[in-house]
Amino acid sequence: MSDYLQGNFPSQSIAVNDENGMDNSLITAVETESEQLALAIAEAASERKAGEPLVLKVADVSYLADYFLMMTGYSRVQVRAIADAIEDKIKTEYERIPLRTEGKREGNWVLQDYGDVIVHIMMAQEREFYNLEAFWGHAQQVQLPTNNHGGM
Repeated sequence: MSDYLQGNFPSQSIAVNDENGMDNSLITAVETESEQLALAIAEAASERKAGEPLVLKVADVSYLADYFLMMTGYSRVQVRAIADAIEDKIKTEYERIPLRTEGKREGNWVLQDYGDVIVHIMMAQEREFYNLEAFWGHAQQVQLPTNNHGGM
């Protein structure tokens, strides 16, 4: 789980203890919300034709975030459009804005930090050069849902 969590928690939680007497209900709720956020971000990116979307669950291997998303834009304009689409969808559906956004002006590599989810939108050259997939290769890859039209 990330160090910084935004206040989108359920108003009440019900204590459910596991076999060791630990209360895992709130942890499960946060993980589920993080995953839903990550999938919503991937869907917004898909609507702008982001290439090669990848969702990694990094919560078990890093304290930086719960999920990393990586995707490719094939022009600077498309990279910015993907970033804008993600911001609009998440602001509308989750009432959240990125804690920090970097690289939007340049458009080669945009990073959006939502606290529990970090998004990398890169031009193909940057994605190939930095190869973040290899760096985070030990993280669990999340399968993206597909619709009948070949996209998300």
